[in-house]
Formats: sequence, structure tokens, C-alpha cells
Amino acid sequence: MMNFGRLLTAMVTPFDQDNQIDYEITTQLVEHLLSNGTDGLIVAGTTGESPTLSHDEKLALFEHVLKVVDGRVPIIAGTGNNNTQESVALTKEAEQLGVDGVLIVAPYYNKPNQEGLIQHFSTIAHATKLPVMLYNIPSRAVVKLNVETVVALSQVENIVSVKDSTGDLDALASIIEQTPDDFTVYSGDDSLTLPIQSIGGAGVVSVSSHVIGNQMKEMMLLFEKGKVKEAAKLHRQLLPIMRALFMAPSPSPVKSALQHQGIPVGSVRLPLVPLSPFEEQNLFRVLDPFA
Repeated sequence: MMNFGRLLTAMVTPFDQDNQIDYEITTQLVEHLLSNGTDGLIVAGTTGESPTLSHDEKLALFEHVLKVVDGRVPIIAGTGNNNTQESVALTKEAEQLGVDGVLIVAPYYNKPNQEGLIQHFSTIAHATKLPVMLYNIPSRAVVKLNVETVVALSQVENIVSVKDSTGDLDALASIIEQTPDDFTVYSGDDSLTLPIQSIGGAGVVSVSSHVIGNQMKEMMLLFEKGKVKEAAKLHRQLLPIMRALFMAPSPSPVKSALQHQGIPVGSVRLPLVPLSPFEEQNLFRVLDPFA
């Protein structure tokens, strides 16, 4: 079983002034994350603006992050899209580079039924020996992996985990109950990290950990140690930041937050746009007490 860790960061992709990947700042960002509680990195996921990264850019980014990390934490590559064969091809190339796992998002726009979802994920998983994390995010993908679909996919040997952004705790409880003991469930919503942990979740794939990683890690460790009231109190304290970092389409807020903290990760690529001055003012007002 692959242990991805408790706190996984869905890393932003730094861009320079020409909107090209800034590898020097990527190195700085990786070191920042590893120094602030991150157990593993998701590279070229939604937060990494994967829809606007080319095939070659993704491979170059995987290769660079692998070199910088040098085995210190697992690297999970975002290799899925709404084209099954393209997802297979990128997954195979990422495997050759040496990544530790792959994150495969539910195929957006095509709107497959549940059988189509099963075949999509199974086809990709069978094409690699890497551990596969499913990504269930109906707010972006339109389609939703039902409980029965996730349970069926958990029987595929190397489909080992799901990142869930449905917010449906009842469904997640059913998935945890009906899947093998070594199948892990990660919250895809920062604000549900503790609630999902309380029903048996393994951890979180986080955006907020870019700026409050140590605090989130402490919250999860407190819960593990049975200090539930302390964990709940910290959850409530962190909640305003988690909400603020999603005041606009992600990753625009977290990129502004990182810039504010002295890590110049650049702007976002169209069709996303940076925060307005008013939005930044509101974001920094929430962030600064935790600086």
C-alpha cells in the first residue's frame, strides 16, 4: 500500500511575467511547502491550472519537481483529463519519469454515465503500475462518481484512493465502510478536513496548506491523539482562511496569498483572472492575523 501521507498540497504552478512556468520559483515553492507540513505534492492538478498546461509543460514540471524533492515526499502527478487515451499516454510518461502516483480527475464535459466512468478509470489504471487516486469533483466535472462506482473501482488493484470534493459525508462514510481497509479517502475541501477525518478519512488534498500548512497538520495530529476539542477549536479558527482562499475561482486567491507572503508565484492563465484590488484587500485582512 502506498502511503501518500495526511496533508497533501495541490501545488500551484508558478508563472513568470510572460506566463511561462517559472522553475526557479517552483523550487522555492516546493521548499516552502515541505517546510510547512506538506507530506506529499499533487503536481499539475486543478490548483496547478492543469487545463492550461500543455502535455510537454506537464512533463517538464513533473521532472523538475521530482528533481527538487529528491525522494523526500511522494509526488502525485495530475495526468487525467476528459480524453481516456491522452490520459493513458501522459500517465505512462509520468511513470517513466519516476512519479509516485497519479491523480485522475473525473472526465469533464463529455458527461459519461457510471459505466463510462468505470471504464475510463479502469483503462488508465490497467495501463500503469502506479497507484491511482480518483478525483471526484462534480462542481467542475459535471459528472459524479456514485458510491457504487467508487466501490467497484476500489477492486482494481492499483486504484488505492479517492480525493472527494462532493461534500457528501454520508456517501463518504459508505465508501469508507464498503471499500478495502487499505483504500484511502481524502477530503478535497479544506473546510471538511476534520469532519472527514472524524469518519475515517485519511487526510486532505489541500489548497490552504500553501499558507496554513503547519496549522492544518497540527489540527489533524490533535485529532489523532484524541484531543478532539482542541482540534475542533483550531478548525474553527482556520475556517475563515479556508473560505477566503476560495472567494474567487481557485487558484487566483491562493496565488495572491503567496505573493503577499513573499513567494512570487505570478498570476493565473486565462480564462482565469487575478483577484481585483478589492478582493485582495479582503483576502489579506483575513490572512494577516495568521502571518
